[in-house]
Order: sequence, then structure tokens, then C-alpha cells
Amino acid sequence: MKELVCGTSRIVGCRFSILPMSDRFVEIIMGALDSVHKDKVWMSTDDVSTCIRGRAEHVFDVTRAMYAFAASSGVHTVFNGTYSIGCPGDTEADVYMSEDANRLNSSIGEQAHIQTACQFSLYPLGTENYMDVIYREVDRAKESGTFAGSVHYASRLDGSLVDVFASLEAAFLHAIQSDHSHLVMTATVSAHSPSVKQR
Repeated sequence: MKELVCGTSRIVGCRFSILPMSDRFVEIIMGALDSVHKDKVWMSTDDVSTCIRGRAEHVFDVTRAMYAFAASSGVHTVFNGTYSIGCPGDTEADVYMSEDANRLNSSIGEQAHIQTACQFSLYPLGTENYMDVIYREVDRAKESGTFAGSVHYASRLDGSLVDVFASLEAAFLHAIQSDHSHLVMTATVSAHSPSVKQR
């Protein structure tokens, strides 16, 4: 087991909850936690949420894979997460920044094609031109074909699970303004919602 030490690296973190709308929720959540490769991230789970920390590519790799596993159950499943980089003094577990870039969960099989809807918000903290940053990432999502409009306090993405998480990762990475900036992104992703069928 890797020792947790303090340092100065730009570690990325995500605190998230996976919410299957089923009386099998314990089985689905525990299955997601147990079935995903997590060797390249630090992880801690409590009775409310899970926190993972490490290099950006591994944090997004693990969160996407966990959600894909849970959504493969076929029940209405929601992912609610907060990604962050640059929080002052945020150094615990930065030993994981020494991992290589190879993603352990790059292939998620048929789950990659699950149709999802997402609402996400970017918060480039301490940046005077924050609206320009946000608009630029909205334009990036439009170019990728996942942007589906704006709602109060968020932008909407629609598409396959793999495409939506790719847009989230791209928005997060491109919104980082400098090696010293603090960026937060919130994302709520939904799959198999019964309300879609009622439209």
C-alpha cells in the first residue's frame, strides 16, 4: 500500500456519489467499487460519497468506469460528482502523481454506448475572465456534438456515456488557466431515466 505524503503537485480529486434507483442499490454500488481497476488512484469511501485522487486521466478513467458499471444494471442511475484541481494546501496522496499515463479502465465495452444526459458547471476560481473560459468550453462541447443547450446554472450534454465523459474531461482540462489556478467542475449524469420516455 502506498504511503500518503504531502507535496506540491497538481493532484486532481473527485468526490462523487452513484445513485441507482433500485432496491438493489447496495449490490450495484458495491459491484461498481469492486469491479473497477483503482491501483493508480487514492480512494476513500464513506456512508455518503467516495473520493478519489490522482492524475487527471486516472481520476476521469475511474469515475467513468464506475458509473458505466453501475449504469450497465439497466436501472435509472445517476452520477453526481465534484472535480477539483488546485485547492490551496490540497496535497494528500500526491504520491499517486508519479503513476504513468496508461489508463487501466480504457475499455468499458458495451457500456460505452449507454445513452446519457448530463448537466455540468465550471468554476474557474480566482480568474477575472471566468465567463470567457466557460464560453470557450461550451463551444468545445458544441464542436464535439454533445452540447444540448443551457439551463439555469449549468450546461447540458447529451450522448453516449463515453462521449459525455470525454466532453467533461476535455472541458475540465482546457479550463485550467495556469499551474497555480483553482478549478472546480460539478457534473450530474443520468442514464435510463424513465422521464425521457414520457416526453
